[in-house]
Amino acid sequence: MSRGAPAPCLMVQGTASSVGKSVLVTAFCRIFARAGLRVVPFKAQNMALNSAVTADGGEIGRAQAVQAEAAGVEPTVDMNPILLKPEEDFRSQVVVRGLPVASLGFREYNRMKPDLIPVIRECLDRLRAAYDLVVIEGAGSPAEINLKADEIVNMRVARMADAAVLLVGDIDRGGVFASLVGTMELLEPAERALVRGLIINKFRGDASLLAGGLSFLEDRVGVPVLGVVPYFQDILVAAEDSVSLEEGGGSVGGDYRLDVAVVRLPRISNFDDFEPLAAEPGVRVRFIRGPKELNGADLMILPGTKSTVADLGFLRRTGLADLIRGRAASGTAIIGICGGYQMLGREIRDPEGVESATPRVPGLGLLPAVTAFIPRKTTQRVQAMVGTEATFLLSEARGTSLKAYEIHMGQSRAEGAVHPFVVTERQGQAVADPDGATNAAGNVLGTYLHGLLHNSELRAALLRALAARKGVAPDSRWGSLPSAAANYDRLADLVRANIDIPRIMALVGL
Repeated sequence: MSRGAPAPCLMVQGTASSVGKSVLVTAFCRIFARAGLRVVPFKAQNMALNSAVTADGGEIGRAQAVQAEAAGVEPTVDMNPILLKPEEDFRSQVVVRGLPVASLGFREYNRMKPDLIPVIRECLDRLRAAYDLVVIEGAGSPAEINLKADEIVNMRVARMADAAVLLVGDIDRGGVFASLVGTMELLEPAERALVRGLIINKFRGDASLLAGGLSFLEDRVGVPVLGVVPYFQDILVAAEDSVSLEEGGGSVGGDYRLDVAVVRLPRISNFDDFEPLAAEPGVRVRFIRGPKELNGADLMILPGTKSTVADLGFLRRTGLADLIRGRAASGTAIIGICGGYQMLGREIRDPEGVESATPRVPGLGLLPAVTAFIPRKTTQRVQAMVGTEATFLLSEARGTSLKAYEIHMGQSRAEGAVHPFVVTERQGQAVADPDGATNAAGNVLGTYLHGLLHNSELRAALLRALAARKGVAPDSRWGSLPSAAANYDRLADLVRANIDIPRIMALVGL
């Protein structure tokens, strides 16, 4: 399809955070791509600790990388020009076009926003010149009165793009009619005119029971309801950020063979590392905050974090640090990823104050790793393989190739340790770099590689090793989850069956 004018824009805004905007944008990207359009996602500003690495080493929100994959295009920094990564003390690392530029508080960042508007416009214009359709995601709600004057992600972007806006409400949390009506009432007349359709998301039950409510809604706000999307749990699409953890992220089913406990660090990042585990049959994944929640976990995971030293302090204050050391001594399997790996080591050094004001902090001492923070951030896609000396947790996966990515500030040295992985390629360049460390017993493992558990062969080998240690039979289905492409297709089929896609296409002139 060839266009002389800039591509039209469809925008998904919501009545609140976590109403399903990211997932619906993913679905629309897949639907329109399957229709033969060159479609691309866009989010002007994303506040998220789940992030991804582009082919040129830039950092963007994980949701936009997933949406690009669903659209069949390579993610770029233009798709998410501003990424805010929350840190301690109410500050955020500000990432502009893939590179960290500052660590700012709310007021400081607001003063920076006028300089970011041209960046947003330039990125959006490039996408509109190169594609047939841009599907834009908003953030939070466009009706936050205290934030509207300075916002750069909702109606300001809708006006910039002359976008047809779909407003989404989450019926599962209750009050969806009040949320939709209230949001429309709080918008300015020119903003209300941009809203071309309403969508109700996460409905459980018979949608025909909503008929009276939908008619009232349309009459009240003068905008058509274009669909009611059913609630689903069986399609694996990465969540945008840790809000989903507060709503029960991870499997909590009753019948399970293996129990995995992920420590819910206050500044947890890239928790989508564990979503494939939660989707495996017979595997329970739960996020814990304190020692009393651990119970008899077969595997403990220390995830990534935006603030390693601060979250290490959390482990000590809650008693989890002592519990983790005790479980390690008794043979419980423990994995640390990125910041979690740094915590498992002997010491964290930060002489330049990159992350904290404390120059030296002892780690948990479970791995012979010493981490030094440096100002330069590592953001790389990598190819790797499981080392030939890997023990216990990865012994069945020796030599297995895998894809992963790195996002971290510190560099770790683990003298004399067995390295569980060897990085064979960084950003397309061949290397042979050892990664991570294991303890002598083989039950404690640390690595900088995010995305490991999305590799089916490695994930299945890990689960079989845990099952053997526990003395239970493995499940023959482990490692056989649907591919990402299959999940995107299932999501697209579900949304297309419940939303008036032809009418939406007409709204954007396609």
